[in-house]
Amino acid sequence: MREIKTNKKNPLIKIFIKLCRLFGFEIIDQSNFSSPTLQKELNDDLSIINKKSIVLPIGEVKITKKVSSVLVIFRTNTDIEIWDQNKKRLFEQPKIEYTLRALNSLIKSINFSKNKYPHINFKIMIVDDKSKNENLDKIEKLINLSGLDIIITRLNHEKYRDVISKQKSESTFSNLASLLQSFELGKEYGEDLIYFIEDDYLHFEPMMEEMIASYERIASQINKDIFMCPSDYPYLYMNNEKTSLLLGSKRHWRSINKTLCTFLAPISFVDKYWDNFKKNCQDRHDPFEKYLNEIYEKELCISPVKSLSVHFANINSSYGLSPYINYKALWEDNNYD
Repeated sequence: MREIKTNKKNPLIKIFIKLCRLFGFEIIDQSNFSSPTLQKELNDDLSIINKKSIVLPIGEVKITKKVSSVLVIFRTNTDIEIWDQNKKRLFEQPKIEYTLRALNSLIKSINFSKNKYPHINFKIMIVDDKSKNENLDKIEKLINLSGLDIIITRLNHEKYRDVISKQKSESTFSNLASLLQSFELGKEYGEDLIYFIEDDYLHFEPMMEEMIASYERIASQINKDIFMCPSDYPYLYMNNEKTSLLLGSKRHWRSINKTLCTFLAPISFVDKYWDNFKKNCQDRHDPFEKYLNEIYEKELCISPVKSLSVHFANINSSYGLSPYINYKALWEDNNYD
């Protein structure tokens, strides 16, 4: 990007601006705090999805990794309060309350992104693990009001009895089966990006937009596909580990070497590392995401600073609440009544 002073009344300047637009160059006028070629204020979003990402004062990244579709797979279990733990979540509400607010925040974020990027195709699938009919009715009510095409798939437990090792509890088996069915659906129906999401994350409205725009910018900049995690977990700050800091669309992103089971991946990685995806679900491991984390030793995985989504776990969990967030405001903003 070039910095110039523009006098729009000067015919030569007008011709110069037109030529810059024609050849895809952008100019800024810092005296007027604007971009004449983009016809925007510098505080506006200067990027053009699928084409170029512009962050001041760094400049432009030409987009080569263009996003065309996002398959969202949302796993629900409305009965188990916190899997594998005898603890309560922040606000100590029934699990269905977290599921509904998580789904509501996800719907809001997808619609926000659809309004900005209407050409990107969104598909949403819910994998439900034995929710009671009264809870399913509440979920379906939200779906009917969403304006989105959302499909609910019931978890087929028997399908995985001979695939998953015998577990100490039925809830552990169900969790592994739900995860494996989600991965299989991603592999079968994913076309571009696949976003695996658990039902206890509340998302800020710009989450999906920022994930897509930052994926395009960073993947194009390094010329490689990447994994993304939407949460800035507490555990990332507990071991003083070295990290790389990257510029996304509207915030910093850091490299990480482990996630939970909420993450975004391109279909190319699901296919390439399918053995890891499947093996992670065939038994309970320590850590639970052992074979997913192995992939991050080979491929870049990043998370935002600050968080785009918050894991509403117990307040003392190192895998829960992200720092510097107004948790109560996020909770109340996603009331669905």
